Amino acid sequence: MRITVNGTTHELDVPASRTLAELLRTDLDLTGTKESCAVGVCGACTVLVAGRIVASCITLAAQAADANIVTVEGLASEDRLHPLQQSFIDHGGFQCGICTPGQLVAAKALLDQNSTPTEDDIREWMSGNLCRCTGYYQIVESIAAAAAAAVLGD
Repeated sequence: MRITVNGTTHELDVPASRTLAELLRTDLDLTGTKESCAVGVCGACTVLVAGRIVASCITLAAQAADANIVTVEGLASEDRLHPLQQSFIDHGGFQCGICTPGQLVAAKALLDQNSTPTEDDIREWMSGNLCRCTGYYQIVESIAAAAAAAVLGD
């Protein structure tokens, strides 16, 4: 199969039963995508496939063939963190780190669609991403701060 991940195209021979999360972690060594629940409800494995949020733990790799995929590793440039990543650091938007990659990718999708979300918009959008450490306040604050900085041109 042919797949483009974070701007790099790969030609891979993978079993039909391989999930996208397995392909990313095992075949491409992109371990930023975490698998926590393995049933598609926690959001830790969230990636973007053709710009849409996908639970990679329940998505077959074959379903992403010929698609452009963005993982948490694809958010930063070579020498600079993505503004969301920096905001999560600045505002304590992560605790243990298991949910952080999925939170960041989901937040990017939100800001791609709505560059000036309200707190309610953020809470609703992010409701599919669970945090076992209950860092929700800081996650919402981090996303809001990144959105505000983008609007202000910081």
